Amino acid sequence: MDIILWLQAVILGLVQGITEFLPISSTAHLILLSDVLGWKSVWHKTALDAMQFGSVIAVFGYFWQDIRQMVQGGWQAWRQRDWQREEWKLLAGIAVGTIPALVAGLILKLAKVELDRPQIIATMAIAMAILLGLAEKWGARKRTYQDIGILDGVLVGCGQMIALLPGASRSGSTLTTALLLGLERQTAARFSFLLGIPTLTIATLVQAKDVFDQGTLFFPLVIATLSSMVFSYLAIAWLLRFLQRHSTWVFIWYRIGLGAALWGAIALGNLQT
Repeated sequence: MDIILWLQAVILGLVQGITEFLPISSTAHLILLSDVLGWKSVWHKTALDAMQFGSVIAVFGYFWQDIRQMVQGGWQAWRQRDWQREEWKLLAGIAVGTIPALVAGLILKLAKVELDRPQIIATMAIAMAILLGLAEKWGARKRTYQDIGILDGVLVGCGQMIALLPGASRSGSTLTTALLLGLERQTAARFSFLLGIPTLTIATLVQAKDVFDQGTLFFPLVIATLSSMVFSYLAIAWLLRFLQRHSTWVFIWYRIGLGAALWGAIALGNLQT
């Protein structure tokens, strides 16, 4: 029985790792996979959210040099009162941009709003595909990493609030907003990953605490976390290379197909609503 549970942990960690940073929604895929395979009674929503800690470790590891340079440069800018320094604008933008999603997430948690419904996931899968398609069509894609300012952080942070709806995708909502602001594709993805670090870290720690307080799934959750860490790192590296030469249309069509398939399953009564 333990072997089966650990195998489930590896599979869920793989899905979490691959889908967390691709603009296709990790929450949607984890919820649907555990539901379809009948794992929902064991791998509840809190446990699925907690395994995101592997993704947190991966994004810290991948962007460690960027984070260290940004913090050191931001500290020097603070001491010198140099508010035009690139690292300061980036750090301040991320800090301010984190606030909207944290506040909205806290309100939803306190209100105990239940959003993990197939209809919402299916709707958001298609809605975000349309928004990302519009961003591909309208985005200028001329602004580079050096052009990012505090206002970009605020606006992308507001876009991140959409990710509170299952099926929207944190990376999808921030990437879409960044593209609409005229950032290059790879720059948009890089900035969306960095801006999502605080929100993802805080949300994951809260969920992990709830799991540990319950005292269940400790060792399987460790395995799932390690699995998600490895595949998250690979997904980040792959996506940044992919966006150097390709658009996001493959993800747009995937989201539309996913949403259509879910609505079909709902109509046929194959998914609980």
